[in-house]
Amino acid sequence: MENEVIFSVSHGGAAIITLNRPKALNSLSTEMLKPIGEKLKEWEANDQIHLIILRGAGEKGFCAGGDIKTLYKARSSQEAFKNAEVFFEEEYLVDMAIYHYPKPIIACLDSIVMGGGIGLTYGATHRIVTERTKWAMPEMNIGFFPDVGAAYFLNKAPGFVGYYLALTASVIQAADVLFANGADSYMTSDNLQKFLARVEQMDWHAQETNIALNQLIETYSSKTLGNSELASLQNEINQHFSKYTVEEIIESLDNNSSKFSHETKQLLLSKSPSSLKITLKQLLDARDKTLEECFATDLILAKNFLNHEDFFEGVRSVVIDKDRNPQYTFKTLADFTDEDMEKFFQDISATVKK
Repeated sequence: MENEVIFSVSHGGAAIITLNRPKALNSLSTEMLKPIGEKLKEWEANDQIHLIILRGAGEKGFCAGGDIKTLYKARSSQEAFKNAEVFFEEEYLVDMAIYHYPKPIIACLDSIVMGGGIGLTYGATHRIVTERTKWAMPEMNIGFFPDVGAAYFLNKAPGFVGYYLALTASVIQAADVLFANGADSYMTSDNLQKFLARVEQMDWHAQETNIALNQLIETYSSKTLGNSELASLQNEINQHFSKYTVEEIIESLDNNSSKFSHETKQLLLSKSPSSLKITLKQLLDARDKTLEECFATDLILAKNFLNHEDFFEGVRSVVIDKDRNPQYTFKTLADFTDEDMEKFFQDISATVKK
């Protein structure tokens, strides 16, 4: 268990966090998050540490998100439910710490970076994608919602691209991640390894860290493979996803004969109606919220989803039985009322304590 995350420090003052569950695509557990949070605090206070590298072990990805199978156990006992709550609390604390970190953090978005993996990387100062990057907020596929501060950062994507990514759970690659403000630089995967080796070899004690790091990134960076598909679709995305209800988005898509509109409509109709409605409200409400306010809402929503039958049905269909045939309690958008939706944004645990 203690090797699920590896910490190391180079002689030159570069600290490395390696997520080390390659067989599980480095998916996050509470046992990984707690030590990451502690180590970040320790390194922040250590003047000999000048920058942090966030990377994943293995060839398949940086991090595929949270350990969904563990969360699926939440309804099996009170203890399992509490453990799931603690997971979200720890995850969000680490994500916020990365946003506010006073030292440079290099995030390696190589291969699969999804859900909780994006939560770990979005707040980093230097985010690098490669030709192998597969980036997504896939929560809509399991009857959940895009958490880890997604309402904050998806609102920072151009136009309504973030809304499209959240509601469709689309997987995008390097050029699109850069366009959506999910990364800063592009390197080939080979160059990324050379760059990281150079970072570990350098004596950062004798450098002006930010200047030297930016120069190094420029040296190893190159142009992305092709143009952003999202950029070419932005006008169409804005036309449909600027609506204030999911029903209006579906209607807008239905009134357009393009291939994009048809495919996107079918994609949305395959998702959990309750997740779609909650997610759109979450994004709309977050427009004027701070990072901390967005994470506070995420925690309320996450805990309420742990009592939501459609979340467990979504996980069952994708992760447990893998039949891809969820039988949701709320089968249509009309079934999930505004009153149902409002309950998800209320902190039930706080009410109970009173």
